[in-house]
Amino acid sequence: MNQTTNSILMIRPVAFRMNEQTAVNNYYQKVLDNLTPTSVNAKAQEEFDTFVQKLRMIGLNVVVVEDTLSPDTPDSIFPNNWISFHENGDVVLYPMFAENRRLERREDVLDHLEEEGFVINEIMDYTSAEDDDIFLEGTGSIVLDRANGKAYCALSPRADEELFIEFCEDFEFTPVIFEAFQTVNGERKHIYHTNVIMCVGETFAVICADCIDDKKERKMVLDSLKGDEKEVILITEDQVNNFAGNMLEVKGTDDRRYLIMSASAHQSLTKKQIAQLEEHVTIVSSSLDTIEACGGGSARCMMAEIFLPKE
Repeated sequence: MNQTTNSILMIRPVAFRMNEQTAVNNYYQKVLDNLTPTSVNAKAQEEFDTFVQKLRMIGLNVVVVEDTLSPDTPDSIFPNNWISFHENGDVVLYPMFAENRRLERREDVLDHLEEEGFVINEIMDYTSAEDDDIFLEGTGSIVLDRANGKAYCALSPRADEELFIEFCEDFEFTPVIFEAFQTVNGERKHIYHTNVIMCVGETFAVICADCIDDKKERKMVLDSLKGDEKEVILITEDQVNNFAGNMLEVKGTDDRRYLIMSASAHQSLTKKQIAQLEEHVTIVSSSLDTIEACGGGSARCMMAEIFLPKE
């Protein structure tokens, strides 16, 4: 299986704001008191459009679908949490923690992809787990090493262990399970999504090992990555707060390898880390300050990779 793709789905926001329903366990979200809701959305749209433009300039096939005003979906800009696309033509729908995020799941998004020539064979729907308050938020909760058949998951209120194992059995991934924490007001709290602290590329992995408090679990995760001959690039918790873990490797023109991240993530990296990454990829970054502050997510969360076959 390929680890990276040239096609991604992105949802352009129409009413982006800080989502009060996700803020209960996403400690990266902030209220921007000095901005009106309209100006928050306008800034988010501006950041989104610039970002898409940069991605298209490197030869990425970006499928943009406009969000709708109704229903109210303040986090629609992060589609990777509710849907994932696989090489065998499978589409997976995931159970979401916040009730207003469940409304992001739209059938017309699939119609749009089929119009673009992508083939959808089967839809795997795990969303009934929501009835039992069980959640697994897509490639936010799960970081896939598709090439090595592994799936990494930091358990949290948004990532249920049993459902994750079921997903791994259904898609023949080996589960790598651990817990990751961040310090919030002096307390260690679960990190809400795995993709905030780690990114797995073709030949490298970026991870904040310091977030994995249990030493045995930390060693197990690092051994797993190194065992697959990935260069492991360690980042700090402070860099995680700047979304340096929230990156995605993609294929541009002529299969060139790029690593996509936000400007704040890029600026937080040391010269040494940048040099390590540039051995593998070309870095592309874009300012996502408003989206990061209000949404508590960054570049990776905005891109749902499309691995579906083409007609």
